[in-house]
Amino acid sequence: MTTALPRTVREVRLAAPPRGLPTPSDFAVVEAPLAAPEPDQVLVRNRQFLVFGGLRTLIGGEARDTPVPGLARGDALYGPALGEVVLAPPGSPLRPGDLVTHLLGWREYALVPEAQCTPVDPELPDPVAQLSSGSAAYGALTRLAGVREGDVVLVTGAAGGVGSLAGQIARLLGAGRVIGTTGSPQKAERLVSELGYDAVLTGGSWRGAHDAADSRAAYRAFAAQLAEAAPDGIDVLLDTVGGTQLTAAVDAARQGARFALVGALSGQLAAEGSGATAPVEIDALRLIVKGVSVRGYIGVDHPEVETEWLGRFAAWLRSGEIRFPLTRITGIDRAPWALRELTEGSQFGTVVVELPDHG
Repeated sequence: MTTALPRTVREVRLAAPPRGLPTPSDFAVVEAPLAAPEPDQVLVRNRQFLVFGGLRTLIGGEARDTPVPGLARGDALYGPALGEVVLAPPGSPLRPGDLVTHLLGWREYALVPEAQCTPVDPELPDPVAQLSSGSAAYGALTRLAGVREGDVVLVTGAAGGVGSLAGQIARLLGAGRVIGTTGSPQKAERLVSELGYDAVLTGGSWRGAHDAADSRAAYRAFAAQLAEAAPDGIDVLLDTVGGTQLTAAVDAARQGARFALVGALSGQLAAEGSGATAPVEIDALRLIVKGVSVRGYIGVDHPEVETEWLGRFAAWLRSGEIRFPLTRITGIDRAPWALRELTEGSQFGTVVVELPDHG
């Protein structure tokens, strides 16, 4: 039986690089012709795609040295997606109905090179869990930070897609105390009651400061809370924020502390600029005398992590040892609003847009 395909499908395009934080008017949901697959392409009907803060950097017009290319006016957005195979090349191990992940989200249908389709791990209780950002947290904590039994771990931006899993992963790897940061008391309460954080700090801005006085005030507010939550200092930092929180974390480092930088939301989600830089002032002398290592984590440098993470994630989910906080938003028309809400900090955990069956 031949599958009936639509002639046109909808996708989200960048109408213009935003000035400051993106708004829905910076995007357009347009009808586009559905082309026939090339010999090496798989036609996938997308079910969900990920909404992520790093997209701000890609659409700002000044992205450089990023592992994926920036976007220009008129380009279709992209990012991690989960979908169902509709058509596969002859001889492919993929079959119609198989679930795969790929990087051509923000559209209803995607033509994906077969080599870029990853079958969904059947051990996951919910296939959408394969869109989690947990592999970045897991990779950073195992490959860079090397969490040890009893470590005091600080996770900045703990209510985001990475942070909401990072604290739980650190605990499962042996951390003795896990501290998080977030922007609201409501999220802080959820992080403690639902995700097992020992303490969550809300002082200090993660969106950057307007001037030097604001920056110093943000630093003092955060440093005071950190000193109370970790009076003997921290062993590990998993940082998604940068800014004054990174400054204070350096000052709180114990001897031999290991810092893994996964994001830089203080710059990426700053109200001004393009999100392409995230300057921060740190005490270099303290890094030296305390023997602190500071490394940035990029998944492409650790290609083995994804499979290892999915295996452990599936087992932890099935045993109930980990929770996967997920915000679902329905409809491609809502996608630009979902990005706006995420950049404003109003969402919790991983955020996905779900696409209804197109018939």
